[in-house]
Amino acid sequence: MKSIPLLNTHINLGAKMVPFAGYNMPLYYSSIKEEHLAVRNNAGVFDVSHMGEFIIEGNNAKGLIQYISSNDISKISPGMSQYTVMPNENGGVVDDLIIYQLDEKKYMMVVNASNIEKDLEWIKKQNLKFGAKIHDVSNEFSLLALQGPNALKIIQNFTEKNLFSLKSFEHVSTNFAGYSDVIISNTGYTGSGGVEIYFPSINSNDIWNSIIGAENKNHILPIGLGARDTLRLEMGYCLYGNELDEKRSPVSAGLEWVIKRNEKFVNSNNLLKQIDEGPKERLIGFELLKKGIPRSSYSILNQKEEKIGVVTSGMFSPLFGKGIGLGYVQTKELKNIKKIRIDIRGKSEEAKIIKLPFYKK
Repeated sequence: MKSIPLLNTHINLGAKMVPFAGYNMPLYYSSIKEEHLAVRNNAGVFDVSHMGEFIIEGNNAKGLIQYISSNDISKISPGMSQYTVMPNENGGVVDDLIIYQLDEKKYMMVVNASNIEKDLEWIKKQNLKFGAKIHDVSNEFSLLALQGPNALKIIQNFTEKNLFSLKSFEHVSTNFAGYSDVIISNTGYTGSGGVEIYFPSINSNDIWNSIIGAENKNHILPIGLGARDTLRLEMGYCLYGNELDEKRSPVSAGLEWVIKRNEKFVNSNNLLKQIDEGPKERLIGFELLKKGIPRSSYSILNQKEEKIGVVTSGMFSPLFGKGIGLGYVQTKELKNIKKIRIDIRGKSEEAKIIKLPFYKK
């Protein structure tokens, strides 16, 4: 199993460690509920250094990215970033990711930890037509996500750059906690605001200690993967392996907004056809009307208790105090219905379809 640079720090903090995407990762420190609410109400710091980073550069870097990415990379410039998916040739998704434009001919792709090797192989295969330079720097960089309504106020003390001036999906390379060339990005996976910080792994301990410190004067909690998942689910954000995979279309997942029409890309004709004609299934959000916790792979039923879909993610929401979930339902079954049923261990429980996101600021 691979180790992240701050592994011993998390163990010393008493974190419950679990294997995730081949890494030994903190699931929680105190409790998922406490950490979840800390991010919604104050601030928390996540160590997500297991994520993968690729540098794509050269004269044909933009051409390669425009071909493998569903979104339109020409809409961003240095200092900006973009959420996108890499479609495969069969209608599904290789991965979802964020692309940062670092310079005129230099980009950084941040990919899911479970897909690092697969993504790299896929990108290199497509690059045979372009000849861009590709560097896997996943082991060289660490990533901390500082999230929550008070996150910016807390970490502003560590840099001269006015972080409040960063717009959504903008980033800057600046000094932070005494170190230069730290990338600070107005991005996140929680819906509570904040930034993500990329820096050389060799500086991990110093930067972590600056933020948290022995006395933790900033009152910022360390947050594990458990709360990361519950926070993203309250926002209705897709998780690769649950809502997205090699078979499911990004159109079905409601990601039409990251699919460009002006240039060809991998499987573009089929995806644009799906947008125009409508997909056969759609991702929905739902909440249970009584006690219960929906889980991935549970069946979604109509009022006749016939199976019409499947739950992809589910949990007990720490914020709302009820079971919520995401799942795919046959499009034809969604006409004029507001309620569905969830098969929870053989018992049919009523649920209400909710317009995403669940959490609205």
